[in-house]
Amino acid sequence: MRLWSGLVSLQLAWVLTVAGGWALPAQAEGGVDELMDEYLNGASKKSLSPSQALTQTPLVQITNVRLEEADTGLNVILETANGELSTPTTSVSSNALIIEITNAVLTGEDFEQFEPVEEIAFVQVSALSDNRVQVVITGTDAAPTADVKTDAAGLTLSVMPGIAQIGETDEPLRLVVTGEENEGYNPLGTSTATRTDTPLRDIPQSIQVVPQEVLRDQNVTSLNDALENVSSVTTAIGSEVSTIGAFFNIRGFNTSARSGGSLLRNGLREGGDVLLDFAPNIESIEVLLGPASVLYGNANPGGTINIVTKQPLSEPFYAVDATVGSNDFYQGAVDLSGPLNEPGTLLYRLNVGYRDAGSFIDFFESDTFTIAPVVRWEISDRTRLTVEGEYTDESSITYGGLPAVGTVLPNPNGEIPRDRFTGEPDSVFNNTIGRIGYRFEHEFSDNWSLQNAFSARFQRGRPGNDFYILTEEVLAADNRTLNRQAIDNNVDFDDYDVSTFSTGKFSTGSIEHNLLAGIDLSRSYLEFERLSTIFTPLDIFNPVYENVAGPSVFEFDGDQLTEVLGLYIQDQVTLADNLKLLLGGRLDIFDQDFRFLADSNNVSGEAFSPRVGIVYQPIEPISLYASYSRSFTPVIGTAFGGGVFDPQRGTQYEIGLKADVTDRLSATLALYDLILSNVSTPDLNNIGFLIQTGEQRSRGIELSTQGEILPGWNIIAGYSYTDAEVTEDNVIPAGNQLAGVPEHAFNLWTTYEIQSGDLEGLGAGLGLFFVGERQGNLNNSFQIPDYLRTDAAIFYNKDRFRAAINLRNLFDIDYFDGFSSFGDFVYPGEPLTVQASISWEF
Repeated sequence: MRLWSGLVSLQLAWVLTVAGGWALPAQAEGGVDELMDEYLNGASKKSLSPSQALTQTPLVQITNVRLEEADTGLNVILETANGELSTPTTSVSSNALIIEITNAVLTGEDFEQFEPVEEIAFVQVSALSDNRVQVVITGTDAAPTADVKTDAAGLTLSVMPGIAQIGETDEPLRLVVTGEENEGYNPLGTSTATRTDTPLRDIPQSIQVVPQEVLRDQNVTSLNDALENVSSVTTAIGSEVSTIGAFFNIRGFNTSARSGGSLLRNGLREGGDVLLDFAPNIESIEVLLGPASVLYGNANPGGTINIVTKQPLSEPFYAVDATVGSNDFYQGAVDLSGPLNEPGTLLYRLNVGYRDAGSFIDFFESDTFTIAPVVRWEISDRTRLTVEGEYTDESSITYGGLPAVGTVLPNPNGEIPRDRFTGEPDSVFNNTIGRIGYRFEHEFSDNWSLQNAFSARFQRGRPGNDFYILTEEVLAADNRTLNRQAIDNNVDFDDYDVSTFSTGKFSTGSIEHNLLAGIDLSRSYLEFERLSTIFTPLDIFNPVYENVAGPSVFEFDGDQLTEVLGLYIQDQVTLADNLKLLLGGRLDIFDQDFRFLADSNNVSGEAFSPRVGIVYQPIEPISLYASYSRSFTPVIGTAFGGGVFDPQRGTQYEIGLKADVTDRLSATLALYDLILSNVSTPDLNNIGFLIQTGEQRSRGIELSTQGEILPGWNIIAGYSYTDAEVTEDNVIPAGNQLAGVPEHAFNLWTTYEIQSGDLEGLGAGLGLFFVGERQGNLNNSFQIPDYLRTDAAIFYNKDRFRAAINLRNLFDIDYFDGFSSFGDFVYPGEPLTVQASISWEF
């Protein structure tokens, strides 16, 4: 069966039919109103792009806010101490007049007053990021009007109830497009979990977001570093092994890009290997905990990771940053954005980064270059097209870790040095990844919209000698001679994804619906050639690197073609203001051909993945939820007699609580029971074959909190308890713990920045990361010890300049942050490392 060729035309026809009138301009009615309604209800805050306050003039301090009743309505007076405020910009949303002043700071607390005069319901003056102050004046029945007067003493807004219109000033006020305010450590929403703009508190699922501010404050340099902020995610492969790709355990089950939809990029499936190096165009990381097959098809049951990239800004923005650090670490990046034409309908963003890094491990080094352009065309008020690409070129020494015997297990010869290199210094792996895609969005009305997205990804892996350790008899009887094997591993991977979905809001009586229906098509092709060669054994306690290759062990090639069609529907039902129901289902039809040497296998079938969830809010800040969901993963191979394997199925039950502790601090508590069935295990009645009678289970508790405790004091923290075990298997004893899964894990990162005075902008950060004891394999024959690592930072922000020093593993503890059950190897964590960074926005 070949799904791709016949169904691409079907999806394109759907897009053209549904969006027949997309190019016609549409009036911008309702969209801004809805944004402002959310703002006034506290669900989200909307503001201008962070780059709108770029100016060279000194900051003006607003020292006091006064309201005076006037004959025509109300005077809002902003008193200043050190200069004249610039002429503000204004926009209207529903009953609110929004006025924004750039290059200004509010020295006191935010100002709020309800019903100061008749027909004015609310006045708010608040500080925004990037030296901006926003005034929101809400009318009782309609947006007010305001005349603006500025002088050396401050700014006066003469507010009159009525229909909003631009006041007569020396310079005309211009209408600006509002965007989402920087929410700091506490993101309020994500579109990934439901493919709709739904606040996190209304989604019956545990979701954790690592925002840009955390990535910046920690000076994150790898995907591993970012995911340490999610306690139920642990590293499966050591952080030094960038050539192997990203492998993680989520809620006890291994996940990677190779497992289909377990890694996403802007909501589209990310196939192939994902490099661990942190790209300069990454905006945030979202982790959907539990099965996500209902929207994304083939996915690991433990969770799905979505990488969100930076998008174009409506105002000019330019930033450069540089980092130097221990072990010859050098990194630089440039971030440029803004309009490409006078009306501002054509926007761009360009991120470029380069890294040259050594390591505490002997001989290990890598360099990475990334360029990522994005162009967005605002075709009309309701229609936009975004085209983006990315190219990454990485070259890295391959590293296979250290044997468990001599590190976490005793060795009569002593302890193997942590910096010991087990490969050959010329074992270089070269990896290039290219991406190109688009996202088309059209709003038919305030309630109905269409989105169509396409992504193509191309990976080419070319080694010199891609070095691996033998999986059997790794150490000779003397416990010091390491048997080694090298594999020339040429990999070509092409991945194509098309996604189209429509959303619509409507009511049936008093019940409100937010309906989503879509179709996904994916096609991936993997081709590989491998030549395996025995290398000279290495005395791991007294190494001599000779680069002498022995005889070839085997040479093989193969390929794999996978095609998937997914059809899904979802309804978010609001039964009452405090009671919401989520219903969804997806049907996937897949076809997979796999060839290894002369043997070929075909796996085809279908899988249905449902999701049901409910959210109840007894009081506005508290959400109680419960959910049921399933996932699937195709299994390659045939059973005895030629039968095709069924997909592995994940089934999860989850209950939890979400709380908005304050407007800027939230917390989530989740309890789950997750079962993975149809696990392959040796067929004891037919030697050499497998049978799908295995089962694994993970049960646990997760607690997370993130946001701003007090002005300038931020936190992101979490704790997880995970009981992940084998429940049925023909070889592994029932009750054995799953490999690499700690029972207890804890993460804390907190920063404080001085808000005023001579030391304003000076801050510090402290991080604690605890990972409990883990099993090194399913046989539970050795354990990886627990560890508590301490990180720290000190930084200084001044206007558009930032300087920081980050210290990782402050107390220089010895620990292991990854493992490989193939040959029982472990990967040591970094010792004390120091990195200094500077950045400048202009």
